[in-house]
Amino acid sequence: MKKILPFLFLALFVLSLVGAFIFLATSKKMIVVQEGNFEQKPIEMRAGLYQDSDCGMVIDDLKDASQIISKDGKSWFFHDHGGFIRWLEDKNIKDDVKIWVISRDTKKWIDAKDAFYSLRDETAMGYGFGAYENNSEGFVSFDIMRLRMLRGETLRNPSISKKLLNKEN
Repeated sequence: MKKILPFLFLALFVLSLVGAFIFLATSKKMIVVQEGNFEQKPIEMRAGLYQDSDCGMVIDDLKDASQIISKDGKSWFFHDHGGFIRWLEDKNIKDDVKIWVISRDTKKWIDAKDAFYSLRDETAMGYGFGAYENNSEGFVSFDIMRLRMLRGETLRNPSISKKLLNKEN
């Protein structure tokens, strides 16, 4: 019996956490997927109302928000551009969606494939990819950002972070 108790406590703890997340999502009426967006236009989001489809966190800050919209009108929401890359990679719809990102410089929704990406912005999940409508030195294209994300070449990688941020330690 004494050997079972630690596992029982662990199981109860995990169930409590799962229950808390489910309670928060349902009590706040979080939007995880929105249907009916057949025009594939960006949905005006409000902070604290949407849940990130990749990590499940509440989207409290919209500065790096993004949306993926499928042809059947389903919209998924993200608070870090690296997250939508991760989430979309194994989906069978990945080549047939519209992706919108909020531009940090113009504060408008723009097509993710037309955006330019910084490699060193502070973002919700720490990947570092801020989206911009206007190009600047050191920014990369959507395809390069996607490749770097899939390779793990983000600010979450200590060697990449050190190189990009010129840290000495």
